[in-house]
Amino acid sequence: MYEAIGAGGLESISYDIAMDVAQIVAGAPGGAAAAERIVAAAGLRARRPLDAARALQSETLLDGVQLLLLEAEGVPSDLLEPLLIRLGAMAEARAVPLIATVAPDQIDVALALLPESAVLHCAPSDVDRLGAVLAARREPVARLHDGMRDQETMRMRRFHEEVARIADSLSRLTRSEVLDRPASGVRNEASAFRMDGDTVETNAGEIRRVIRARRMRAEFFEGDLFADPAWDMLLDLYAAELEHRQISVSSLCIAAAVPPTTALRWIGTLNEAGLFDRKADPSDRRRAYIALSESARRGMERYVAAVKRAGLSLV
Repeated sequence: MYEAIGAGGLESISYDIAMDVAQIVAGAPGGAAAAERIVAAAGLRARRPLDAARALQSETLLDGVQLLLLEAEGVPSDLLEPLLIRLGAMAEARAVPLIATVAPDQIDVALALLPESAVLHCAPSDVDRLGAVLAARREPVARLHDGMRDQETMRMRRFHEEVARIADSLSRLTRSEVLDRPASGVRNEASAFRMDGDTVETNAGEIRRVIRARRMRAEFFEGDLFADPAWDMLLDLYAAELEHRQISVSSLCIAAAVPPTTALRWIGTLNEAGLFDRKADPSDRRRAYIALSESARRGMERYVAAVKRAGLSLV
């Protein structure tokens, strides 16, 4: 059974195929129930959820499992760090996709200890959850007998085409399209508006005033109308660099002025684009920082200089 989000709500589409298996680790019954609901909607079969203590002790946690979901809210603080380390290591070793849903105060430790391949959520909607599960499903290995009938083959093909279609639709709804751009995410210096040999000074206070002005729009208009998390995070990181401060992932999520799961998705996108660098705290492995990459820093400097030379205001 496969359930999809349609115009009239949840629609059921039946396919007689072997289902992938998901293992849920949850710190609270509510998180386990939410994960089970989404797993069922995505057409997977969920094993009995485990709490943190059982997950830390289980020797067969990922045996026969194609997807691992962690609902970290409610996990005891003394178990959270070893749980993140163990689940991350096991998922990476077995090449099993890991989707972790965390509380706001768990974002930094989760990003620091989980592998970069893990998908991180915070206060996600059902659409966020379902989209992540559908996107994480790997191409299945053929499990039917060699003598399967043509009808079964076509049914399998239609099923996976439907999964791909819905995953694409969810991606378009929940994540802005990224335009074609160089790998660094920054335009070539040769095409940027600038005056060679000339520099324009700026300071953190000036960038912070721009950020405050952008936040004031929410007092007069619905905030979602002008959501621009990528630029808000670039401005915040640029100001922090001018102040010689480090920015944690949770702080950057706040600066994005969008829901935490959306901010985390954008952080991943900008990291892949070569604009962000993820740095571990050498004194505390439970904390990670985000900084502008060298190319992003140069891009911000050139942008600020070009705007000032043109007699315009930063926005």
